[in-house]
Amino acid sequence: MSAALGNLSLEQLAVWASSNGFDMLELACWPQSKASRRYAGVTHVDVAALTKPGAKKINALMKKTGLEISSLGYYPNPMHPDPEHRATVIAHLKKVIVAAQMIGVPIVGTFVGRDQTKTVEANLQMFGEVWTPIVKFAADHGIKIAIENCPMIFSNDEWPGGQNLATTPYIWRKMWEIIPDANFGLNLDPSHLFWQMIDYERVVYDFRDRIFHVHAKDMEINREGLYQRGILSLGMGWQVPRLPGLGQVNWGRFIAALYAIGYDYVVSIEHEDRAFEKTEELVKRGFYISRDHLRPYLH
Repeated sequence: MSAALGNLSLEQLAVWASSNGFDMLELACWPQSKASRRYAGVTHVDVAALTKPGAKKINALMKKTGLEISSLGYYPNPMHPDPEHRATVIAHLKKVIVAAQMIGVPIVGTFVGRDQTKTVEANLQMFGEVWTPIVKFAADHGIKIAIENCPMIFSNDEWPGGQNLATTPYIWRKMWEIIPDANFGLNLDPSHLFWQMIDYERVVYDFRDRIFHVHAKDMEINREGLYQRGILSLGMGWQVPRLPGLGQVNWGRFIAALYAIGYDYVVSIEHEDRAFEKTEELVKRGFYISRDHLRPYLH
């Protein structure tokens, strides 16, 4: 996932990735703006300005470097309680979908979003209203929507409910009851299941037909933080994002489950480890560590 290397141009990113043993890129597609949160705001494809010649140029770069694009990624809050904000992010999300079709990328990765002040049931009602036309718009453009299962609750401004509804098997099933469309599925990240104490192996088997894309991010539970704050803090103060291999996710078991269900697509390294983010070289080192940990499983 390219957001951690936001200072690189797309060409620089592709040359570096190709030269260092990576196969696919998940390209960040936020609007051109100053990042409001760590990694959010990165633009490797400016979808608002993309033209057919621009799409051809991107494909030529991928062919030259021997890479593929797994998905275009834009992770906002399309169910934000402010109608103006909601309309803005949905309009940009539709531009990402159109850009994916232009480039020939099959998947757009995003969040469902959430009104963090409302109940799950109230959000599910809003979900049907907000997302039914988005999913249809994507289908009309031949694009799959892959929803990441991150709760988006890392700080007090996201308290109490977090800013992404699609976090648990119960909620996923309710979502697919409301929108059963075949092009609406998961960008599955086991790290968020791990700290919620949800069996991430079982999830792979139970939702095999809805897994479109996979994120590789690890998670460490800080036991002292958990002791001090308890589970009702919803992870704040004790969920610690780590690089694959440096946390507590069992990648052998998780990837074995993916093989068992016939999944044969990307495992996209999502680099959010604060210990490896102060410089570009540290960020790259983090990607190398992740690559070397995951590579034995991926052939």
